[in-house]
Amino acid sequence: MPARPPFATSRQADWLALEDLINRADRRLGALGPADIDRLGALYRRATADLALVRRDQPDTPLAMYLNGLVARAHARVYRSAPLSRQAVVDFYHHGFPRLYRRILPFTAAAFLLFAIPAVIAFLLIRQDTDVLLLLFGDGMMPLIEQVERGEMWTEITPAMRSAAASGILTNNISVTFKAFGGGILLGLLTVWVMVQNGLLIGGIFGLLHHHGMAPRLLDFIAGHGPVELSVIFAAGGAGLFMGDAILRPGLRRRVDALSDRARDAALLVLGCAPLLVGAGLIEGFVSPSALPTWIKAVVGLGTGAALHTYWLAAGRQRPGDDVKRP
Repeated sequence: MPARPPFATSRQADWLALEDLINRADRRLGALGPADIDRLGALYRRATADLALVRRDQPDTPLAMYLNGLVARAHARVYRSAPLSRQAVVDFYHHGFPRLYRRILPFTAAAFLLFAIPAVIAFLLIRQDTDVLLLLFGDGMMPLIEQVERGEMWTEITPAMRSAAASGILTNNISVTFKAFGGGILLGLLTVWVMVQNGLLIGGIFGLLHHHGMAPRLLDFIAGHGPVELSVIFAAGGAGLFMGDAILRPGLRRRVDALSDRARDAALLVLGCAPLLVGAGLIEGFVSPSALPTWIKAVVGLGTGAALHTYWLAAGRQRPGDDVKRP
């Protein structure tokens, strides 16, 4: 019976072939055809198995270092994301984005309740006693209270300032959205705090204005942009709670793995909401402070809000399965 050749000698041809494919892929985008790509995957899997054996039998050797580097380079080519294309973006908004929203919908509903319940409580308390607003948010609210007592509204933006106001509004909305989303990595606690705080603030301001008979003026202002803006914030809050739930209830998986998978989907949902925030910010900067009748602003707000939720709840259902195509 002939002697078995040394391990490195018997496997060297495959390693060199894998290295050649990697070098070709590095030199020119698209250099590998379909057959080459299939061979790259097969050689990568064999090299991975070889590395496991070498790590067991020959750790801390030049061969182990070589294979470790080869497998790392191959992994980067095999699992490299496809270039972002226009069609990938179209497919994401046509199918993936609404499916993600529906997957996270129970958590979005929880985020809505975390906002709505404190808002109602704050409104009921502060419409009777405006000093409660100071108890909740401190003396920093005093300038606002004094402004309202003079019958003035901070929402009255002059036409010359509307462009700058739209930029500032968009920045603020993005900040709130990413705080609500990012809070998920802290067991969702920061997300809960952001939703509750914003609910208390908006409910409290409505209570203050109601106490002074000025609530209709705020309703006039938020009618155009409120439905979309708040829907995006609730979705971001749902994404944060979705991640926090992975840490608290990872199931049979490691917490880091459960969080990693959910974080990718949650991040895609929030990134998908970016155009919605831009649209809401433009409406808030230009339409909401305008002299248009309230009923027109309400039609804009309710129409855009209804269209958004119809899209979220109905789009992307024609394909079988539940996989999300990521851009």
